[in-house]
Amino acid sequence: MVRGDDDNARFANVVLPHLKDAYALARWITGNRADAEDVVQDACLRAFRAIRSFANGSARAWVLTIVRNTAYTWIGKNRPAALVAVEDIEAVEIARAIPGDPNAETPETALIAQTDVARLEAAISGLPIPFRETLILRDVQGLDYREIAEVTGVPIGTVMSRLARGRSRLIATIGRKES
Repeated sequence: MVRGDDDNARFANVVLPHLKDAYALARWITGNRADAEDVVQDACLRAFRAIRSFANGSARAWVLTIVRNTAYTWIGKNRPAALVAVEDIEAVEIARAIPGDPNAETPETALIAQTDVARLEAAISGLPIPFRETLILRDVQGLDYREIAEVTGVPIGTVMSRLARGRSRLIATIGRKES
């Protein structure tokens, strides 16, 4: 087997299983689909070039670290500093109700669910970047504290602090909007 074939196989085993998570993280950081796709593409190129340096640890954490770093590099190059804030997240699609199905979602329940999701996404988007990314890595991506510390390059205590503060701010923001 040629060395390039080894790299291709390793890339397929290490990176490709985590593309969905990579895109989700890039989407949260950049705030829109097109930019997230660009970031993931760039991150995949970086991961492929560095695939020989992967030391058989947590592949997911390794890939998400590359995506995170790529996203911030991409934002720095492609957006003025004043526009780094996340844009509004696209609306969630409303599922079509099946006529006659008693368990089907009604237009009213779909609208309420969509409003709740939009409110939560807006509140998350409003968090400062360190809190937002820690919250997303833990509560959306499901990484443990050690993996988040590895991805973000901060001590585990900082991860725990950011997560607690981010959740607290999120609860406070949602609570204010409901009042």
